[in-house]
Amino acid sequence: MRVLGIGDYGDLGDLYAHLLQRGHEVRMAIREPAYQDVFRGLVPHTVDWREELEWIRAAGREGVIVFETAHDGVVQDELRREGFQVVGGCAFGDRLEGDRDFGQVIMRQAGMQTAQTTRFTDVSAALSYIRQRPRRYVCKHNGHHHPSTRNYVGELADGADVVALLSQYQNRTGEAIDLVLMDFIEGVETGIGAYFNGRTFIGPVCLDWEHKRFFPGDLGELTCEMGTVVTYRGSDRLFRETIAPLAPLLAEHGYCGYININTIINADGIWPLEFTCRFGYPGFAILDALHVDGWENILRALCGADVPIATHPGYAIGVVLTAPPFPYLADPHPSRGLPISFRGELAPDDLRHLHYGEVDFSTGDPVIGGASGYVMVVTGRGEDVAAARTSAYRLIDRTVIPNVRYRADIGGRFIERDELMLTRLGYLPARLADAGQAPNGPHDP
Repeated sequence: MRVLGIGDYGDLGDLYAHLLQRGHEVRMAIREPAYQDVFRGLVPHTVDWREELEWIRAAGREGVIVFETAHDGVVQDELRREGFQVVGGCAFGDRLEGDRDFGQVIMRQAGMQTAQTTRFTDVSAALSYIRQRPRRYVCKHNGHHHPSTRNYVGELADGADVVALLSQYQNRTGEAIDLVLMDFIEGVETGIGAYFNGRTFIGPVCLDWEHKRFFPGDLGELTCEMGTVVTYRGSDRLFRETIAPLAPLLAEHGYCGYININTIINADGIWPLEFTCRFGYPGFAILDALHVDGWENILRALCGADVPIATHPGYAIGVVLTAPPFPYLADPHPSRGLPISFRGELAPDDLRHLHYGEVDFSTGDPVIGGASGYVMVVTGRGEDVAAARTSAYRLIDRTVIPNVRYRADIGGRFIERDELMLTRLGYLPARLADAGQAPNGPHDP
């Protein structure tokens, strides 16, 4: 297989590296200058990805272009019209993810119940709205360019803390806003993700439980993710009631790639929050722990090939390891060039559970690169979450990174509360290990 990866930060560099190890040809393009060293020395880089199009075309059905972003949909659609096999999303998918209010409209049209969500481009209007309708709110920004740290989950029942936050925006001269205020909903946050090949859903459906706060105990800033629990089992009901009805709409717009809906589940049902219309990061790395074969099978299946997507039963967890300045950016980068080391020699199976992020390999040994200090994801797999946790944290104990920070409680909330609640509500089978694997072929919603 011949793969061209295109992104802003090299988010899927580890996926490309594993494809290379399995004998495939890969080139990656990174737009942002501060991230040009990501996977340098391990995965071949290209400055202008358009110059590689004939290289991809010459591979025929074995040539695939992978987009990592949710803002290149128009380009993806154009490349498909030119005959290229493109995995990632589409222009419609970009809007689903980037325009939160539009995403909520599509969810309602598909028959899902949604929380009250209102879009604002004027701070004064948002403040007036909260004062007239006091309650607990979640504030999220529209567009792909806003970091997760800008989003805020309100704590006060009258919305006073969100008012104070938005007032600060108002005091910052010239700062434009484009955000939504969503009614806060209590429950179990659960993601449902699936692969769509441009016509139908294929392969098993993923369930995930993210830990977005920076510190253990769900304290600190919201990040993209600090760790996640995933499984490919027990998804039938959640898939049927969320993503499955979207198949005709996705097919109409030529969507091709991974798509996820993040939800809150409680006694009143499923409340969808937002779309992710691309491969998730670190989601793809954690899912890899459950794949029997390499990513080439999934890429081929997304391009229309009739190949199986075999997965392991049970669970996987992934823990994100970071160094300063994460979760922010800094120039100069305080951790750039710091070494990544291990206690003793790692076995091949251990190496498969290490997924590098912003890492530079140009000197032969891995050192921290990039701009944010997002170093790696360590995964573990097991029949249950407890076993997966033990495996992942055992490997973390053998990993040595100066000033490393990570959460020591990934999966704990699922063990203590979430699994029991979802089982009682009928959204997970009583014994997930007994749940059958979804068929490898197309789903028929």
